[in-house]
Amino acid sequence: MYKSNNLKISCFFLTIYGMVLTGSDFMLIIGSHVGFKKDSQLLGSLEEALSYNSNTFMFYTGAPQNTMRYPIDDEITLKAKEIMKEKNIDYSKVIVHAPYIINLANNKEKEKYEFSINFLKEEVARCEQLGIKYLVLHPGSHVGLGVEEGIKNIINALNIILENSKVTILLETMAGKGSEIGSNFKELKKIIVKIKNKDRIGVCMDTCHMNDAGYDLTNFDQLLNYFDEVVGLDYVHCIHINDSKNEKSSHKDRHENIGFGTIGFDTLINIIYNDKLKDIPKILETPYVVKNPPYKDEIEMIKNKKFNKDLKTNLENS
Repeated sequence: MYKSNNLKISCFFLTIYGMVLTGSDFMLIIGSHVGFKKDSQLLGSLEEALSYNSNTFMFYTGAPQNTMRYPIDDEITLKAKEIMKEKNIDYSKVIVHAPYIINLANNKEKEKYEFSINFLKEEVARCEQLGIKYLVLHPGSHVGLGVEEGIKNIINALNIILENSKVTILLETMAGKGSEIGSNFKELKKIIVKIKNKDRIGVCMDTCHMNDAGYDLTNFDQLLNYFDEVVGLDYVHCIHINDSKNEKSSHKDRHENIGFGTIGFDTLINIIYNDKLKDIPKILETPYVVKNPPYKDEIEMIKNKKFNKDLKTNLENS
């Protein structure tokens, strides 16, 4: 009787999370980038995520390339939250990404620097209204000012923005394209140690970016140990799962579909299922195939731990 009850309990948890636990209590938290439209907002984002069989997702609260923003509809947000509760989706694992046009690293033109600070403040306020816990941010590019000066500018801006924030900003690991800051773990550390509100700063890893920055992902445990020594694993609250079109150390930042790039399917599976990151949401930002989102098929591959070499061909012909 005791064993039977345990089996029923185990089956219950397997059912609500919609996947098989392998070898431990590992629960895969996986989703993708989804849209956030004026009329459907968070509810539309959720419906898109559910269509991919996701149990988390990431979105922009408006177009990432401009400042146009529509008011948040609290009624839509509430309805979406109710459905997430029914679907056993942990809303604290849902992520927002900050717009690309924000650059906190360059203060050469005071007006542009203040714009970035104020616009990010607005994004934080939108996240607070939505009840979002984590906001992913590209640290910025120094654009000729030098890495150390760029880091100082980021620190100054973040201390202003995070002073009374309820949202945690996650600095994304970058590929090192141009004058980007954050492609080196030590640069992230220099920023984090100077942030006054330590409870509101963290890191979002990106597999494509780390590969393109020069980090070896084939021995991911060793890389995590190094990150833990330099920054601290407790700061990691999200990981972007992307293959790369480029070789290690290319500093290019061009995402590829899962298993079709230079990182490879097996390496990415080892990262996704690493026990040290088991409670961390994994977000796919892989490219559409023609005009078709690949996320449902990629998530299926990841759950099955089996590479589908025909994925792109099937999507091209669908």
